[in-house]
Amino acid sequence: MHRPRRTDKPRDVSTGKLEELAAIKHRLILAGLSLYDIDRRYTLPRGTAGTTLREPNAAGERAIAAALGTKAHFLWPSRYRPSGQRRSPQPRENYERPPTMRQRQKAAGV
Repeated sequence: MHRPRRTDKPRDVSTGKLEELAAIKHRLILAGLSLYDIDRRYTLPRGTAGTTLREPNAAGERAIAAALGTKAHFLWPSRYRPSGQRRSPQPRENYERPPTMRQRQKAAGV
């Protein structure tokens, strides 16, 4: 039915990060949770959960995963090995912010 996904195809790292971020945000919305709720519930400094979506933070990753009732390595495959062990040190691209909507539109020539 569907073509098998090519694993050797070069992939834009920022696109993968955006998909990862969007999927997590979607799950939070469906669960009726806000990032601020997670900060309060798990006694994290304010803004930690929001920053965790963009940059690696072990405590924030565990809190978001616990709030969603899953494991962190399922939410952030770029930050964890397939075995579930957290990558240490994190790859450099995990600290680079994804391009903004404006930057993506400009690159596309819109």
